[in-house]
Amino acid sequence: METGKAKSVKGRIVEAAWQLFYEKGYNGTTVDDIIDLSGTSKGSFYYYFNTKDELLNTLSMILDDHYDELEKKMDPQMNSYEKLLYLNYEAHTMMEEKISIDLLASLYSTQLVAQGHRSLLDQNRKYYKLISSIIDEGQKKGEISDTVSVNELVKYYSMCERALVSDWCLNKGEYSLGEYSKKCMPVMMEHFKK
Repeated sequence: METGKAKSVKGRIVEAAWQLFYEKGYNGTTVDDIIDLSGTSKGSFYYYFNTKDELLNTLSMILDDHYDELEKKMDPQMNSYEKLLYLNYEAHTMMEEKISIDLLASLYSTQLVAQGHRSLLDQNRKYYKLISSIIDEGQKKGEISDTVSVNELVKYYSMCERALVSDWCLNKGEYSLGEYSKKCMPVMMEHFKK
């Protein structure tokens, strides 16, 4: 996200929007609701966003803020493989608890048909940088296989995460995304181990 005052205003708008989307649903949330909860103004809202629809592409900002928090909380004593599993479980648990499944499914579907920039695939995101650094560290320490490049392992890891989220959405959240990920991700990542 941005720095200084710009970060606080845009960040407050995005955070308020996603909280309201979860509580009231996307269609039940108005721009005025977002402005009220964020403590900003119409001018500020329209400076950053032309429409409420544009906020759907900010999920990556919400997730990256969460990855910042998780990185700070992560136990440095964990090996790299454990760190990847920790991030997966915590991120999927947060998604399950704070992001409406219908909104998440809509976002994923719009990313599939989007022409041009796809925010969830942006390699400059905190998510990709953090996963890359953990895999790189793991390869250097001999904890993660080095028979495949860091970039290929990051691609595989993110693909597995998206698969778990997509399946959860297809099943209308009939089970816990966090717990299902905790069970499945180690199997999906078995070949990561050295």
